[in-house]
Amino acid sequence: MPFIQTEMIRLNQSFHTSAEAIDAAGEVLETAGCVSPAYVQAMHERQALSSVYIGNHVAIPHGTEEAKSAVQKTGISILQVPEGVDFGGQTAKLVIGIAGVDDEHLELLSQIAVICSDEDNVERLVQAKTKEEILSLFMEEVAS
Repeated sequence: MPFIQTEMIRLNQSFHTSAEAIDAAGEVLETAGCVSPAYVQAMHERQALSSVYIGNHVAIPHGTEEAKSAVQKTGISILQVPEGVDFGGQTAKLVIGIAGVDDEHLELLSQIAVICSDEDNVERLVQAKTKEEILSLFMEEVAS
């Protein structure tokens, strides 16, 4: 998955609320030059419309359709949250922020959903000790 770089992975994060987690995921995307601040706000709007929690301890914050213009380049931020953070009554231990140019976000969503539908994969990502370990887990799953 070419959109993931080690500098966009954060290990051992801790958040009190899903809003804090979304802010952090968006901030990584913004710092990497993928999105403007308006996109981070749209990530909160998306969560308000329907939870971005997808199951298996994974949440995938992303912006609304209207926020497409705030995406400068496709990217993924990965936040490892070993203690978990509450997303509407569900506990997310992996928060994956995505921003996609044109329809690339749909491809990203489907690839992430495939990887994260396997509980063992999620557990390996949550337990990973290095950013490189997380990166290689994503790469090997996409390659297979």
